[in-house]
Amino acid sequence: MRWTSGRQSDNVEDQRGSRVPLVAGGGIGSIVLVLLALYFGIDPSVVLQGQPPAQQTTQQAPAASSRGGDEIRDFVSVVLADTEDTWREIFRRMNREYIDPKLVLFSGSVQSACGMAGAAVGPFYCPGDHKLYLDTSFFRDLRDRFGAPGDFAQAYVIAHEVGHHVQTLLGISDKVQNARRGADRTQANALSVRLELQADCFAGVWAKNADKTRHILEEGDVDEALGAATAIGDDRLQKQSQGRVVPESFTHGSSAQRVRWFQRGFESGEVRQCDTFAADRV
Repeated sequence: MRWTSGRQSDNVEDQRGSRVPLVAGGGIGSIVLVLLALYFGIDPSVVLQGQPPAQQTTQQAPAASSRGGDEIRDFVSVVLADTEDTWREIFRRMNREYIDPKLVLFSGSVQSACGMAGAAVGPFYCPGDHKLYLDTSFFRDLRDRFGAPGDFAQAYVIAHEVGHHVQTLLGISDKVQNARRGADRTQANALSVRLELQADCFAGVWAKNADKTRHILEEGDVDEALGAATAIGDDRLQKQSQGRVVPESFTHGSSAQRVRWFQRGFESGEVRQCDTFAADRV
C-alpha cells in the first residue's frame, strides 16, 4: 500500500502507556465480549448492557517501542485520513455530512463509552462515542495468529471499523439494534451477520474510491485484504477454536461471505451495492 506520503489524520488519540483500569474476574459477559470481538467490529455495548460492574484493578499499560510505535501510529493516521477524505466525498454526493470518527490507540486495556475492553477484545467501534479502538499489538496477531500479513490487511481492519461508523451515521446501526431486541437468538445473529458483511462491503467501497482518486494500491494489496477477510470468517474461527462449525451462531459471516461482500464493494465502489439487508442470500 502506498501510504508513506499520505496525509495524517488529526483524529488519532494515542493512549498507549497510560494507566487505565483493567477489569478483573468479570463474568460470562466479559468472556462473551472477548470471543465475539475477536471476529472484529462487535459493539461491546450489546454485551455489556445490563451487566453488573466488575471488580477493577489498575494496570500500567506496556509502552510500545518508539520506532515501532511511531510507525504504527503514522500508518494508522494515514489510513484514517484516507477514509476521512473518501467518505466525506461519498457523503457529499449523497447530500449528507460525514462526521469524522476518532481512533484510539491503546495497549493493555481501555475505557470506552461502551464499557471496558482488554487487549484480547481486538479492534472495535463504539457508537456511543463515535470512536474506533485498536490495541497496537493486534496487527502482530493478525499476521501471526490469523495468518493474514501485509499493510493492506491492516488497512482493511481499520476500514471495516470505519464502516461501522458509516452505518451509525446513516442510521443503519440503530435500526438493526432495535430489530435485534424483538428477535430470538438465531434471528439476532442473522441481523448481526448482515451488519458485519455490510461493513466489509463499505471497506471495499473505500478501497475502490481511494485507489481511484489517490492510487494507493500496489500489486497484491487486494489479496492481502481478502486474506484477512478469509482468516476471520466465523466458520474458520469456530473450526480452529472448537473443532466444529455452527452456522446459526455466526455473528460476522463465513469466510466466503466476507470475501464476497468486500469484493462487491471494491468492484462497484458504490454504497447502494452494499445493501446486505435486501439481499435474498448473503
